[in-house]
Amino acid sequence: MSTPSPDVYEQGRGMDAHNQAMREIRGRNDESHDPREPTRVWLDEDNTPDGVYDSLTIILNTGGCRWARAGGCTMCGYVAESVDGGTVAHEDLMRQIEICLEHEEENAAEPAGQIKIYTSGSVLDEREIPAETRQAIAETFADRDRMVVESLPDFVDEEKIYDFTDRGVETDIAVGLETATDQIRHDCINKYFDFSEFERAAKAAQEAGAGVKAYLLLKPPFLSESEAIEDMKRSIRRCAAVEGCHTVSMNPTNVQQFTMVEQLYFDDGYRPPWLWSVAEVLESTADEDVIVVSDPVGHGSDRGSHNCGECDDRVQRAIKDFNLRQDPAVFEQVSCQCERTWEEVCKRERSYSMPLVR
Repeated sequence: MSTPSPDVYEQGRGMDAHNQAMREIRGRNDESHDPREPTRVWLDEDNTPDGVYDSLTIILNTGGCRWARAGGCTMCGYVAESVDGGTVAHEDLMRQIEICLEHEEENAAEPAGQIKIYTSGSVLDEREIPAETRQAIAETFADRDRMVVESLPDFVDEEKIYDFTDRGVETDIAVGLETATDQIRHDCINKYFDFSEFERAAKAAQEAGAGVKAYLLLKPPFLSESEAIEDMKRSIRRCAAVEGCHTVSMNPTNVQQFTMVEQLYFDDGYRPPWLWSVAEVLESTADEDVIVVSDPVGHGSDRGSHNCGECDDRVQRAIKDFNLRQDPAVFEQVSCQCERTWEEVCKRERSYSMPLVR
């Protein structure tokens, strides 16, 4: 992989120190990837405003998020899986789509009602997904009920979204907001935009007939467990107040390769959030006028959200149950002695002396 470097887009963001550190860390990666192979594809279920849908989730392999190429977010290692060189041809991207459809045909009884398209960057960034490819993808899935399309707010504009909504497909724009607190987004996550830009993107999506799904990050680096929990509660409530934002997906931080979070983790300066923290946030915000879901990646592992190891799978099942039914009572059915340890961590841990418990 070529060494990431800033371009005109990234300059002047006021985050030079973070970006310099991230570029050095990312530069250690020497893997290469096939531009005709998608990064990942899987089948799952998702709760939507129209009910629970079978979903085909596609992560296209592109030249990578342009912000990550400049250094990027402290927790995100997805650019390490992107194609070297910065661009992927239209024909190669469409071959990736064909492979994903073949996966669906082999593993599903019928086509999924919802398609989710991600690039670990921005589908609406035409440097990653050219307009020709975006339009071809929209045409390919015009017979489905719903689509989710990932993008940073910069690239959200009505004309691009019309490629999907004009075909009669219910479309959601998924935005990696991470937090509603600008200072945390800037200083802990190294993401450059403000909450006001998310609000602008939501308005543009609405004007084009699309909804918005906000992605939030539970426990970025430099926050204690209790600070992270309270930030998520505030962020969910603030997202719920944004017109057009009907779903919040809370992603607990997991330790990905070639990231600042991984560096802190190796230096005993970071622990992924407890699964009890995920449950606490979901339970506390269940009455908000927004669908709140969470899918902890790598749950139960040292690099993912985990408790003591004995109860991790039980808590994860309760979280998945909550995602589909939005009933906080599911968390009354799980308990473990380690919940007391988590409570003490929340009381005693401070950001200058964390993690209190690994």
